[in-house]
Amino acid sequence: MALYGTTLSFNGLSPTFKESNFLPGRRQGVKGEDSEGILSSDSIALDENTLEEELQNAIAEENYAKAAEIRDTLKNLQKDSKTTVFGANSRFYDSFRNGDLAAMQALWAKRDGVCCVHPGLKGISGYDDVIESWNFVWANYEFPLEIKLEDIKVHVRGDMGYVTCMEFVKTKGGRWGGQFVTNVFERIEGQWFICIHHASPVDL
Repeated sequence: MALYGTTLSFNGLSPTFKESNFLPGRRQGVKGEDSEGILSSDSIALDENTLEEELQNAIAEENYAKAAEIRDTLKNLQKDSKTTVFGANSRFYDSFRNGDLAAMQALWAKRDGVCCVHPGLKGISGYDDVIESWNFVWANYEFPLEIKLEDIKVHVRGDMGYVTCMEFVKTKGGRWGGQFVTNVFERIEGQWFICIHHASPVDL
């Protein structure tokens, strides 16, 4: 069974966060997940919904100056969410690289509707079966694996976010295999969990 080519290799995630839709707002920079004073994920979700309503009201009232301010604030909140989803995606690949089943278990939403599509295979649904599939995929690998990610893009809307990227994997003694990957995340009780992983093989 050929998964991820013949090997997985991880040279680390690219330090460059390629997201062309980030626009400057009034706040300077994006605080990390552990930074003091950052809004919680629940607060961000609540504020996003409130600001969306206020933005529509300001537009309806033709108060475009206020609408511009609300829009900039909303974009900053969305930027924080994108950074957090990017971090969740990084943890996913860290667990992948190290064959860390406990970390992989903690990353997935514990729901029947989660789905994992490994390269060349049909989709596997349900939390327990998805986790077992990783055990199967990793059975003949030596860790750590080598994994390179390129063209990483992050999108977030409300409590849903997704990451697309090119994933290159190489196991010890094997060849590089390439996949186009989509990882979908859902914010549940303030924390981002992966609910879909879809890796589609690409000829190199």
